[in-house]
Amino acid sequence: MIGYVTIGSDDLVASRLFYDAILQPLGGRAIVAAPKMIFYALDGGATMLAIAAPYDKGAVTNGNGSMFGIPALTKRLVDAVYGIAMRNGSVDEGGPGYRTPEMYIAYFRDPFGNKLAIYNVPSVAEFAKGAEKLVEKMTASSFAG
Repeated sequence: MIGYVTIGSDDLVASRLFYDAILQPLGGRAIVAAPKMIFYALDGGATMLAIAAPYDKGAVTNGNGSMFGIPALTKRLVDAVYGIAMRNGSVDEGGPGYRTPEMYIAYFRDPFGNKLAIYNVPSVAEFAKGAEKLVEKMTASSFAG
């Protein structure tokens, strides 16, 4: 559904070090490294993550409400990548754990303030079923008297 997402940075050297560290365990690597933009992808993957200096040369800002979710094949990888992020200048936004019965996820901000999530789900279909049940439960309890 999404081809690529771009995150702004005013320090591409530091960004490269950070994103190389957290994406390598997930199978990601820099596929293009230009002076003002770095593209990451999985080998054979169609979705990309770009880290770029703002085109207008203005200040980098973080999107209010924006968050980028990066899938991990296992819960162990979620834990490992979260640890790598913490050791590489991230700010904790919620350590690894289940947020729904099907979704194991960790939240953090990169050293530039962008919010990221590393997550593992058995499948999108199973996640959707579990999320629907959770929403139903939350809705029913919010209307309880």
